[in-house]
Amino acid sequence: MGVNETDGDGRDGEETRRGGGLTTGEVARRLGVAPTTVRTWDRRYGLGPDAHTGGRHRRWTAKDVARLERMCALTATGVPPAEAARLARSDAPPDVGPVRRGAALRPPARGRSRAGSGLRLGEVRQECKGVARAALRLDAATLDELLLAAIAEHGVVAAWTEVIMPTLQAVGRKWENSGEKYVEVEHFLSWHVSGALRRSAPPAVADRPGATTVLACVPGENHTLPLEALAVALAERGLPVRMFGAALPVESLVAAVRRTGPVAVGLWSQSRATASRPLAQHVAAMEWGVRGARRRPVVLTLGPGWAGQGMSGLPRPSGLAEAVAAVESVVSE
Repeated sequence: MGVNETDGDGRDGEETRRGGGLTTGEVARRLGVAPTTVRTWDRRYGLGPDAHTGGRHRRWTAKDVARLERMCALTATGVPPAEAARLARSDAPPDVGPVRRGAALRPPARGRSRAGSGLRLGEVRQECKGVARAALRLDAATLDELLLAAIAEHGVVAAWTEVIMPTLQAVGRKWENSGEKYVEVEHFLSWHVSGALRRSAPPAVADRPGATTVLACVPGENHTLPLEALAVALAERGLPVRMFGAALPVESLVAAVRRTGPVAVGLWSQSRATASRPLAQHVAAMEWGVRGARRRPVVLTLGPGWAGQGMSGLPRPSGLAEAVAAVESVVSE
């Protein structure tokens, strides 16, 4: 389900205006969780609305939402859901009545949020809060739903840049500052990001002359997620991609380039220890084709490991959008 779709509890804003209060879908978007999570907490832990309006439509008051916000905050810090629900019910603030149009408790504007979620996110898109909370709870179903919804709504480039990367970076900071804790959260989030990217990818595009891109991590490099995002972003644009993943040996990289004759080769390096200027230059000098019409690939040096390498003539895109634009530029020549 997309993050801006209704969830079956009402029809867009019309029902909200007529009934007062928030629908389940609006509450889920406010909290940054999946609507199914809100319903599960209601059914399993009794965290549903205190009052019901007529008919089948449910409305959540400020008191109801405050309980759910506390539930989110507690589970994000590792409190078991049942105990978090008990604490949330006992610590609920006084009832401030149903939500009305223009009141302080209204569906938040799409865009930025400074919500902590147990992680130092800074000013990021609203969706980051939900992704971070799901990751900290090790909630696989919700995490998948939120990641797929972000990619479907924003596209891979924006979802990666504005939702996925800020959350991955926040988890990394949490791990660095907590004495080896939260490693499981980082691995869990990375695994689900990889799965969401693959599930969102369109069918592989057939090779065509002057359009194929080869993507690979340099030898010794195992960080594949940025390349996976680039592969999906190029596929979204109908460009053929050959993805070879982590730590491709030199001989295998050379063989792959010779066999595919790509217009561009993206080499990812996360650290300076793995970046190899001789390798990049060797690939850039490779030629194929008939005499008089020989071609060479454009080598894109991707990732922070290439910083300071000073390789003249080899593009070094600074981010996913720039990498996509660089490939598109080469293909269009």
